[in-house]
Amino acid sequence: MRCYHPAVAVGSSNDFDLVILGSGTGGYSAAFRAAQLGLRTALVERAKIGGTCLHVGCIPTKAMLESAEFYARVLHAADFGVRAENPGFDYAAIVKRREGIVERLHKGLQSLVKKNGIEYVAGRGRLEGGKKVRVALGEGGERILQGTDVILATGSRVKSLPGLEPDGERVVTSDDLMRLDRAAESIVIVGAGAVGVEFASLYADLGVKVTLLEYLPSLVPLEDAEIGKELERAFRRRGIEVMTNARFDPAAVGRGDGGVRLAVGPEGGERKELRAEMLLVAVGRAPVTDDVGLETTRAKVDARGFVETDRFMRTAEPHFYAIGDIVPTFALAHVAAHEGIVAVERIAGTDPEPIDYDEMPRATFCRPQVATLGKSEQECAAAGIAVKVGKFPFLANGKALIGGEYEGFAKVIARADDGRVVGVHLIGPHVSDFIGEASVATLLEATAWEMGGAVHPHPTLSEALGEAALAVDGRAINF
Repeated sequence: MRCYHPAVAVGSSNDFDLVILGSGTGGYSAAFRAAQLGLRTALVERAKIGGTCLHVGCIPTKAMLESAEFYARVLHAADFGVRAENPGFDYAAIVKRREGIVERLHKGLQSLVKKNGIEYVAGRGRLEGGKKVRVALGEGGERILQGTDVILATGSRVKSLPGLEPDGERVVTSDDLMRLDRAAESIVIVGAGAVGVEFASLYADLGVKVTLLEYLPSLVPLEDAEIGKELERAFRRRGIEVMTNARFDPAAVGRGDGGVRLAVGPEGGERKELRAEMLLVAVGRAPVTDDVGLETTRAKVDARGFVETDRFMRTAEPHFYAIGDIVPTFALAHVAAHEGIVAVERIAGTDPEPIDYDEMPRATFCRPQVATLGKSEQECAAAGIAVKVGKFPFLANGKALIGGEYEGFAKVIARADDGRVVGVHLIGPHVSDFIGEASVATLLEATAWEMGGAVHPHPTLSEALGEAALAVDGRAINF
């Protein structure tokens, strides 16, 4: 293990053990871990610490989803024996609460930067080779930071479809929606990945007329096929219009004072005209790797702009690492954080385990929630892995019935030969809160029998996961 001197006074030098360009979840997590290990660290950011996740992504959208879901539950208060006449919502108050949460977390991160003795450099940074970063300072002037090692963590930006340029008013991105002070009366959402289904769920709970379009045959198309089918059924029951295999000409989308209009239908089939006040483009994000100086390094960049790394996040340039949304892995905040920590521990010589992305949990905060880990049945079949599967419905779970939300199921996939868990797929109430159990199980190379044999308290939603694991071998107790 390499030994480093304690952090020295902030601002006393431009030489650092580690320079990190970008302070999103991956960047600041790497910086905090580096400080713990005694590396003198500089953290460069052109906007605000916390990045997309804190300011326009994970945190503000989940705050709004919480408010919308709370309102939807109040509308059904009578089902719980509670009287709540004429409930309504105040969108401006929802936004104010959201901003308060973001600001509180932002101040917390600023405090942690100071606590850890990290040099925070506000400005636009650009690589000059693999060990130097030139920063155009926000207050004017520049600094040239020299690092023994450098981590690039510049994140991603929203992208659109060719010929469909967002205008921030009629055709919008998720970033635009975080700047608006009201909800539309109707909205068409293009793309049914995590962002698309979360906003569809949010607006449906607020009474907005929602139409959700997906080019592929299933919602959340990167997930197990059964998850997509169950989510589509749930959305239709809530009044969301869902169109899969949806085709339209992006360049032909009309927009005006009355909203947007577009003709949508299957390939070669009849088209239906849709009209709405807004159209949300939720077709993914692109890495921010242009104009950051990558061409001055030996790092390899693919045709889509992603930086190639090994499982310790090392690039082809010695002492230069890349993490987060700029590498072709899961574009998730907790994945970026883990990548940053592994990179730093590799730099410090602590011999970390290489990253296994099959152990990375994924969570989507629509209603019902989706939480998954590892391989789907389809991926196992494609890889030639013989499996056995156990499922358990939330309809048979006491806590789900008590909470009044019992759509969905827990599904566990295990190898047929040794019973080792290779995939966990959950759709139902609050499943994001216990997918971490599956993460621990796969980290420890647990079998389905071991996951199911672990005692799950009653009555809790987590019992559904335990029962699904037991069902792999036909041992479920309550179904």
